[in-house]
Amino acid sequence: MVGSGTPPPRPTGTAAPGAVAPPRPVGAVYCVTCPGQGVRYREVVSAETSVAPASTFERPPRVADADQVPLSMITIVVFRFAYLSVSRMLSWLALLARTDSRKDIELLLLRHEVAILRRRNPRPRLTWADRALLSALSRLLPARLRQFRLVSPRTLLRWHSKLVRRRWTYPRRPGRPPVAQSLRSLVPRMARENPTWGYRRIQGELIGLGHHIAASTVWTILKGAGINPAPQRGGPTWKQFLTAQAHAILAVDFAHVDTVFLRRFYVLVVIEHATRRVHIAGFTPHPTAAWVTQQARNLAIELGDHLSRFRFLIRDRDSKFTSAFDAVFADVGIQIIRTPVRAPRANTYAERWIGTLRRECLDQLLITGPRHLALVLREYGMHYNTHRPHRSLAQHPPTSKSTPPPIKLTTRPLRRDRLGGLLHEYLQVA
Repeated sequence: MVGSGTPPPRPTGTAAPGAVAPPRPVGAVYCVTCPGQGVRYREVVSAETSVAPASTFERPPRVADADQVPLSMITIVVFRFAYLSVSRMLSWLALLARTDSRKDIELLLLRHEVAILRRRNPRPRLTWADRALLSALSRLLPARLRQFRLVSPRTLLRWHSKLVRRRWTYPRRPGRPPVAQSLRSLVPRMARENPTWGYRRIQGELIGLGHHIAASTVWTILKGAGINPAPQRGGPTWKQFLTAQAHAILAVDFAHVDTVFLRRFYVLVVIEHATRRVHIAGFTPHPTAAWVTQQARNLAIELGDHLSRFRFLIRDRDSKFTSAFDAVFADVGIQIIRTPVRAPRANTYAERWIGTLRRECLDQLLITGPRHLALVLREYGMHYNTHRPHRSLAQHPPTSKSTPPPIKLTTRPLRRDRLGGLLHEYLQVA
């Protein structure tokens, strides 16, 4: 059953106590209409809603019709449409002023930009082909349009600089490994603790510690630390014809030492050319020919069979070297070679050792007497023969030719002092 018109009145508001609405047929459809608005809502009567209390009959909320649009919304839509139409017409008019070649170029550029953006990357990575095409086409566009492209003038300049840099950059070869920080700290420390040491002397000390480092690297580290890498050294070496037979040569000479009380002592020094090993034969305030000869005999007894390895002995023309002195060495087959008059370079090995003794030891001390001098000469002789490295011996000391195995750079070397800290020897700690 379908009802039309106005349904039976339903109470609104507050109903009387016990009031019951009149029953309505089940299945009836009621269409509620309002004047000037047409059908507002429909209601189908069911078994549960045929009889209901008066308080349950409430009017459903009003819903605006789909075809009813406010006037303000229509006005906004019309205004937007007009604005878009005018802007589109103006853009078309601007296209009329351009030439066909510019339009074609812009189309090609836009197509390539769209192809790039289709990669679904918010920040696309341009290949060199993309850069070349965008760069070539952007140069043909007006300056006003270039700023809206993916490629700006600054980008073009950056790409060009990269191309130039790649064109003139050659492949780098692997260089030397970096020097450890512990070693960089050890080199200036040695230089400060030993002011007379040069960069090669420090290199020899490091090799003795197991650090195989080039002399040029030590030079660079010292220069970077503000330390002079090469202190002044006195006198060049003398090239003699017996250089090839250095392993069979001995040299002898005198060194003098002045005590704090201005008393002078003369030290007789013997050095082996091949190993640079030094023998302190003795010292006296008044050297005589007999004393010198006796010291030669003592040296021959001390060396024993080792003395037979030598064939030549270099000495100067001092009157204290007499024929008796020469006879001691001639008995074991050693030939005496006398240097020219006033030619200290002819006996360069002995002269240089005396200079080293002065710079590293005697010039840094005040000798008080013979006992003090004997102690100093013994300590320095042991340091020179057993620890001090030499360039001609591949930075090894005279009596030791073995190189310690490589160690960890984090290991701190142990310093041993001689002569109250005047001489420093660095040793590896197990």
